[in-house]
Amino acid sequence: VAIFVIFGAVLNAGEAGRGFMNIASAFAGRLTGGAAKVSVISSALMGSISGSASANVASTGAITIPSMLRLGYPRALAGGVEAVASSGGQIMPPLMGAGAFVMVELTGTPYTQVMAAAMLPAILYFAAVWIGINAYATRHDLKPMPAEDQPSGKEVAITSLFFAVPFVLLLERIFLGGYTPQYAASVAVFAGLLLLFFDVTLSFSLRGFMRRLADAAVTAGRQVAVIGAIIICASLVIGVLSLTGLGVKITSGILSLSNEMLWPALLLTALACLLLGMEVPTTAAYVICVSVAGPALTALGVEPLLAHLFVFWFALLSTITPPVCGGVFIAAGMAGENWLKVAVNAMALGIGLYIIPLAMIANPDVTRLAHDPLWAVFDMFKIGAGLAAISFGVIARHAVWWRVLLILVGSVVIFAL
Repeated sequence: VAIFVIFGAVLNAGEAGRGFMNIASAFAGRLTGGAAKVSVISSALMGSISGSASANVASTGAITIPSMLRLGYPRALAGGVEAVASSGGQIMPPLMGAGAFVMVELTGTPYTQVMAAAMLPAILYFAAVWIGINAYATRHDLKPMPAEDQPSGKEVAITSLFFAVPFVLLLERIFLGGYTPQYAASVAVFAGLLLLFFDVTLSFSLRGFMRRLADAAVTAGRQVAVIGAIIICASLVIGVLSLTGLGVKITSGILSLSNEMLWPALLLTALACLLLGMEVPTTAAYVICVSVAGPALTALGVEPLLAHLFVFWFALLSTITPPVCGGVFIAAGMAGENWLKVAVNAMALGIGLYIIPLAMIANPDVTRLAHDPLWAVFDMFKIGAGLAAISFGVIARHAVWWRVLLILVGSVVIFAL
C-alpha cells in the first residue's frame, strides 16, 4: 500500500502536474468550452496520483479557474467545474486517495481488482461532467482556449514523459510482466526518481533533484501516516462493533426499516453516508458507514466489493453537497463567487456522483472489468447514455416538460433496461 503512495508523491514532486495540464490543453483546449474541459481532464489525471479534492482544486484550479474567467465564463460555473472535476480524484484509479487502500484492507480484495472495479465508474463520472459542460456551453456560448494559451507540440511531448514513463512501466510490469503490484510500483518509483533530476526543459539539476526529493519524502510520509492511522481506527471501530454487538443491531435496524428490500436499504445507507461525510473526512465516513451498513447490503445479495464501492461513492458526496463542501469553498474563493452558487453548479455538473453508485448496483457488470470486460464495457455505455440524458435534462435550457422527459428516459435506460 505504502509504495503506491510514494509513487504518487514522487510524481507530484516532479513535473507530472505540468504534463497533465499540457496534455489536457492540447486535447481539449480547442473545443467549445475548452477551458472547462481542460479542467476536467487535468483534474482526472491529477486525481489519479493525488486523491485529494482540496489538493486538486488548489493545484489545477490555480491555472484553470483564471483561464475560464478570462474567457468570460460565469464565476459560479468556473468554480463549480473545478470543484466537481477535482472531487473525482478520490474515485480515480490507480490511487483513489486513502479509500482504495482501506478498501483493500477491509475486503481482502487484491489492489489490482479494486482498481479494475473502480475504473469504468470513474470514467463515467468524468464523462458525465464533460457532457454537463457541453450543456452549459450551449447556454453561455463558452469559447475555446486562445491559441497563445495552448502548449506547443514539443512542450506537450516533453512534459508528458514525466508521467507517461512511470505509468507505462507500472502497468507493463503488472499486466504484461506478471509481477506483483508492489514490485511494479517500486520500478515506477525508481523511474520517477530518475526523472526528478530534470525540469521541463530537460535540464539536469542536482540541486533541483534534492529539493524535489525532499518534497516527495515529506508528502509520502504524511500520506502514509494518514492511511496508517485510518486503517488502525477502522480496525478499532470494527472491533468495537463486533464485541458490543452494536454492528449487528444497526444492521438489523437497516434491514427492518427497509423491510429487507434492497433499494430502500440502499437509500438509507446513502443518507447515512451523506450525513457522516458532512462531519468527518470521506475515508473515515466510508469506514464507519461500511462497518454498519455493509453487512446489511451483503445480506441483501450485494457483492462485498460492490457494497464497499457504493458506500465510498456516497461518502464522497460531502465534497460538493452543502452545507460542508470543502472543494466548493476553495473553488469559490479562487473564483471570487458566493460558495452556494458554486455548489449549485457543482451539484448539477456532478449529477453522476449521485446516480452512478445506484447504477453500479443495478448494473453490477460495470465493476467486473477484470472478469468480464465485454459486458463491463457494454454496461458502461448503457449507463453513459442514461447519464447523458439526465445531465442534459438537469442543465440544458429546454422546456420543463422536455427536461423531465429526458430525466425519465435516462433513468429507465440505467435502471430498467
